[in-house]
Amino acid sequence: MIGILSGLTSWSRLRGASDDDWIDRLNHIWTVVLLAIFTVVVSSAQYVGDPIHCWCPAQFTGAYVAYAKQICWISNTYYVPMDNEIPVQITERQDREITYYQWVPIIFLFMALMFKIPNLLWRMLNNGGGLNMDRMITMTADMQICSPNQRDENIRHIAKYMDRWLKANRQYHFNIIVRARQKLSGICCFWFGKREGTYITGFYLLVKLLYVLNIIGQFYLLNAFMSMEYNMYGFEIMKKLAQSEPWSESHRFPRVTLCDFEIRQLQNIQRFTVQCVLPINLFNEKIFIFIWFWLFFIAVLTSINYVNWLYHVLVKQNRAKYVKKYLKLNDEIRSSGDLKLCRKFADEYLRDDGVFVLKIVSKNSSEIVLKDLVLYLWRLYKSDPKTPVIKPTTENHQEEPEDVKEALE
Repeated sequence: MIGILSGLTSWSRLRGASDDDWIDRLNHIWTVVLLAIFTVVVSSAQYVGDPIHCWCPAQFTGAYVAYAKQICWISNTYYVPMDNEIPVQITERQDREITYYQWVPIIFLFMALMFKIPNLLWRMLNNGGGLNMDRMITMTADMQICSPNQRDENIRHIAKYMDRWLKANRQYHFNIIVRARQKLSGICCFWFGKREGTYITGFYLLVKLLYVLNIIGQFYLLNAFMSMEYNMYGFEIMKKLAQSEPWSESHRFPRVTLCDFEIRQLQNIQRFTVQCVLPINLFNEKIFIFIWFWLFFIAVLTSINYVNWLYHVLVKQNRAKYVKKYLKLNDEIRSSGDLKLCRKFADEYLRDDGVFVLKIVSKNSSEIVLKDLVLYLWRLYKSDPKTPVIKPTTENHQEEPEDVKEALE
């Protein structure tokens, strides 16, 4: 907890690495910080303040009152509305027990850990693709404040570094197994093939999926921890606000509860039922309302973001379309031959991992930096002796097929 709070004083430590997008950081940074703040608030109310007060019989002395408060706090109280009679059966009282309020700080810390785990997996394993993405993205982000000469030199270095990485991760022998793996990587991007150019992309999509599953699972975990229908809690709040109903005591976060405990005096066991007030639930109710809406908001954004990434990765035509946009900005697509070479550049040279790295660069830097980086990679690709020379279908640009002219436009 001290480490998390000390990190708030440093933006660089709080922001973490930049090899992901802002939706990821919304999950593993801002949500974790928010839950840490709530943990401090609730813990202060529990351990610094007085989280429970009990109305004890008149014959109770000070020691008895202190004992009643402690036993009712560590055991579970139960809720019965004032208009209802207290159940006679002990089992019926136990079914009404509130089991969560002592463990709220632990619940928040566990939730924060679950939000951080996908990011930790990404940090530990993304270098398996052979590229130090964190360092490279940091360099491209810093170029926005460099001098023009330093900026061009850094972009050339990054382009050469990516060129060596792209050429190093190639198949150096071919057999039935290699061809089968290439087929699988072409069909499913989740096939983590380093030499097929799908390792980083597939692993990133898996991490994205973990973020989505984590948020959905958080609702069910809270429902299990709190023994209530927390999944629908936010909709009930919105219904009350829409109908302008007065804000009354919630059975989920009651402030006045009942507590049963037994006192042994020699061989006699006396059972007492006392009425207790839980001031801590004033904080818990508002915090859990905010958490429900925050999780719902994050779940919608993360799901949309995941589907968007899936679309751009699974539809292979998007690779050439993405690269062609920046090559046209550099005036490098001038004929049908350049257009065909652009497709080979995206599909055979950059592949899924190369295009993915460019997208992460664009999300953490600027379009100008990405435009220049694509240009240098394009020139390195064309200068390679192994790159095929593709001539335009016709010398007259106006006589090219309609689909080619539309693509060039």
